[in-house]
Amino acid sequence: MALDDPLLQSSVMPEPASEFTDEALRLDVVESFNAAALEDDPELQAIVEFAAKLCKAPVSLVTLLEEDRQRFLAREGLDQRDTPREVAFCNHTLGQSGLLEVPNAPDDPRFTDNPLVTDAPEVRFYAGQPLVSSEGASLGTLCVIDTKPHSEPLNAFQREGLAVLAQAAVRRLEMRRSAIEAERTIAEREQRLLRMIEGVPQIAWSADSDGNFDYFNKRWTQVTGSEPPKTAEAWQPFLHPDDFESTFAKWQERFIAGQEFDAEFRLKCADGSWKWVLGLAVPVTEGDGTTRRWFGTVTDIDEVRNALEERDLLANELSHRIKNIFAVVMGLATLKARKSPEHEPFAQELNKVLQSLGRAHEFVRPDQGPVQDSLQGLLGALFAPYAANDDEPRVHISGIDTAISPRAATPLALVFHELATNSAKYGALSSDNGHVDLEVTDAGDSIVLRWSEHGGPAVADKGEVGFGSRLVEMSVKGQLQGSWERHFEPDGLVAELTMAKAALSS
Repeated sequence: MALDDPLLQSSVMPEPASEFTDEALRLDVVESFNAAALEDDPELQAIVEFAAKLCKAPVSLVTLLEEDRQRFLAREGLDQRDTPREVAFCNHTLGQSGLLEVPNAPDDPRFTDNPLVTDAPEVRFYAGQPLVSSEGASLGTLCVIDTKPHSEPLNAFQREGLAVLAQAAVRRLEMRRSAIEAERTIAEREQRLLRMIEGVPQIAWSADSDGNFDYFNKRWTQVTGSEPPKTAEAWQPFLHPDDFESTFAKWQERFIAGQEFDAEFRLKCADGSWKWVLGLAVPVTEGDGTTRRWFGTVTDIDEVRNALEERDLLANELSHRIKNIFAVVMGLATLKARKSPEHEPFAQELNKVLQSLGRAHEFVRPDQGPVQDSLQGLLGALFAPYAANDDEPRVHISGIDTAISPRAATPLALVFHELATNSAKYGALSSDNGHVDLEVTDAGDSIVLRWSEHGGPAVADKGEVGFGSRLVEMSVKGQLQGSWERHFEPDGLVAELTMAKAALSS
């Protein structure tokens, strides 16, 4: 095979880059391969064994030229693991890409006095194919050595073979370096993630697919003063006795189903106190849906719950005082009626109205009022106080009915209580003969409620926007995801309210 053969040219090692004539830069590249981890590497060992057979030489090596020594990563026919750098034949390959061949070392002025030639092992023949990294740094060689001189140089096939084997050795080195870099990158990311998890104010944990808890951040010990639990059952001493059974049952259900978990419970702290916390957990699954791991957090919500309880206590107290006012007024009316029997029918009617207003008031107390799960049922209860003396309704409700959620009941009650109150003050309900038609129609994704007043005093739009109007605006547009319009007909106010079905039912 001629030296200009395309196959031979394709196997030639690339030329080293000139910048790596700086020995410090070259040594940095050599160090990046973590040579110690590649000593006696099976792939490199296979390369030197084949190289020795190919070149009919008893010794073959893959070498790296380090600062003070020549390290042998793979060896065939030699027990030594290194030689001093200053006597290494491979020094003469630095900055080269072509094969260095020495048929008889004593006859070569570069090696005549070399201790490896004059003393054991008495090297005579040497052929070294340089190893060049991807960035162009000379690393060392793939070489073959003999203690006998070779009268004939390596033939083209042997030279080609050494070049191909050298490239394979470099690929192995590069692969190892890439693996080291990937491992370092992963380790750095894991460390950053760990630092982040350790720094969060929540308790963070992980568990395997069998439900064994294998990690808790330091926040667990800070909060509980105890070693972390290993299983779900081992959480029992840390959960309030009133909370453990329901929380554990919910965890078991979600764990078996591979579904997200959330629960509020009381956690025992290091000082023996109990604090409300929110526990969350999510499964991490394989592509086939098999759960591999669980990750979760425990967040302190004690202050939030206390604040909500204080708010509810205040709301209950305020509601109680408002109902007491109704009771006082009814008591006074009854007392006055006893002194003036002629006013007793009026007092009885007034008490009836006040009682109805008290029932309507319940609907504006979130999560405390009576349960009403239909729109027409809620509206009927709200408008009961405005019935005529013969209990004939003065707000006539027609059209469809729909289910409503407790969450939607409050803004609905506020809106229609405001409309009815204004009507009782200034509109149709302020007149003995006045009435209101409230028609409920289906509009696809929405419900339309048309409020039409009839028989009241003449009214006109003064262009003023009071608190009541702003309250209706916020309730309809905000909580009920709708809109409202109003205008004044000769017969009275007409208001059209559109509300999303999703907002009414959720």
